[in-house]
Amino acid sequence: MADKEENQEEKKPRIKPIIEAADHLSLGISMVVAVLMGVGIGWLLKRWSGETWTFWIGVFIGVAAAILNIYKAYSKQYKEFEELSKQPRYAIKKKLDDDDDDEDYSAAKY
Repeated sequence: MADKEENQEEKKPRIKPIIEAADHLSLGISMVVAVLMGVGIGWLLKRWSGETWTFWIGVFIGVAAAILNIYKAYSKQYKEFEELSKQPRYAIKKKLDDDDDDEDYSAAKY
């Protein structure tokens, strides 16, 4: 019986927390890379067309990609938060709402 428990424990993914941590750290890196790639695209457009304003198209594309990365990370974290808030262990909102009805701010209480 002890062997089965040890085998189940060994089957748990050990690298999953490391990957999740790296995913959270990579948001800042991905923002910088997105903007730099946009600047590179803008530089290439400026070089090929000879027009200065095409550089700003690339910068805009890079900034938009960085904002999109932020939005995706926010959406992912929000979904995780919603799933966590549904667990009874963390359902503090209902408990706080129930406690608000019992509050009495009279002078006798102080």
